[in-house]
Amino acid sequence: MELLAVLTALLLAHAVAYLAWQAASRRRRSRCYLLDYACHKPSDDRKVTTETAGAVIERNKRLGLSEYRFLLKVIVNSGIGEHTYCPRNVLEGREESPTLADALDEMDAFFADAVASVLSKSAVHPCSVDLVVLNVGSFSPAPSLVSRLVARFGLRDDVMAYNLSGMGCSAGLIAVDVARNVMLTRPRTMALVVTSESCAPNWYMGTDKSMMLGNCLFRCGGAAALLTNDPAYRSRAKMELRCLVRANIGAHDDAHAAAVHREDADGRLGVSLSKALPKAAVRAFTENLQRLAPRILPAGELARFAARLLLRKLLRRKGKEEGPKIDFKTGVDHFCLHPGGTAVIEAVRKSLGLSARDVEPARMTLHRWGNTSASSLWYVLSYMEAKRRLKRGDRVLMVTFGSGFKCNSCYWEVTRDLEDAGAWEDCIHQYPPETLVNPYMDKFGWVNDIQGQGGGFVF
Repeated sequence: MELLAVLTALLLAHAVAYLAWQAASRRRRSRCYLLDYACHKPSDDRKVTTETAGAVIERNKRLGLSEYRFLLKVIVNSGIGEHTYCPRNVLEGREESPTLADALDEMDAFFADAVASVLSKSAVHPCSVDLVVLNVGSFSPAPSLVSRLVARFGLRDDVMAYNLSGMGCSAGLIAVDVARNVMLTRPRTMALVVTSESCAPNWYMGTDKSMMLGNCLFRCGGAAALLTNDPAYRSRAKMELRCLVRANIGAHDDAHAAAVHREDADGRLGVSLSKALPKAAVRAFTENLQRLAPRILPAGELARFAARLLLRKLLRRKGKEEGPKIDFKTGVDHFCLHPGGTAVIEAVRKSLGLSARDVEPARMTLHRWGNTSASSLWYVLSYMEAKRRLKRGDRVLMVTFGSGFKCNSCYWEVTRDLEDAGAWEDCIHQYPPETLVNPYMDKFGWVNDIQGQGGGFVF
């Protein structure tokens, strides 16, 4: 036991030294403030009701009874409600033959709403923007989307513009990281971070079940945020970035293939989500947390965890008994989790030992907006703000996952009490609802009672 005491003391000393070094480093580093952000709310005529979803499914004559049952099961268990949004070409019955104009129109509607809104709310003129980082994973036209944004808002000729693509749901924090790294070398920089996904040209029309999932989960959305390292804006900022950690385990073949944009056996393009995805997510999450924990948790919690871990090893306990867990609540007040699906949210909740209230913002975001890819985290943050949960001094942890396979996280400190309802303004009073039971089962549950392989999805 004397050895255990010595080792624990050494670990504690190491943790204290590391935290002291981090504090000194923060004083030397350029600050990064979140001045404001805005989430895109598409027009009401783009909402996907139960009837709309049923009509879209019915149009795909390639589907048989097996596929209908599969879709019904996924939709019912998805955690998604009836007020999410899809692109106009899908509503108009043209999902099998999208045009370039369809994709650009979707992006333009997003720019006109979220980007214009964040500039207006922050009273920042477009000519004051020094840096733009835009990410849209599966749509990369020429000229680039970031060039289209520069032209639309008349940004300066010397604006630094970066266009990220193919990076999946985790790209929102990658965009923040790019902006932060530029700020390290350029004082008094105003950065516009724009994140969305392109649904219009990416609706899957085949029968591969691993590729049909995306149609059930992904919906239209997007967010724009203004970041700056100019200390003159600190009093106006909402939060200050304290730490950002990225983990990419793409060197492992199974992780790299967990989420892939590919063609099915009939040559139809879509995103395939493999059965290895949950395992890849856990591995990436573990890698990220191992590097994140020492940076955000108090030394006492790190020492407690180390002592229990050493004690367990010294006693050589065997069996299925779970090992000690780090209590992230000792350093985090709010958890802003990627609403990739109910299974993803539940897995993270169990891994971090969180309560139902901790994951409520993610669950409600999934229900109201669906999975809006890399922009989802901003909707989750907006829910917290609309509920007036974010108070000055609170610490917020964002965690997101994406193809590659990646897990990214960042740690913010709230700099003033926040209460802007944003995109949630007209519905926040309805959340959380009394029940999240999906109406699809009530209306289409009869599919499970049909015998044999049927044809059309008749109402």
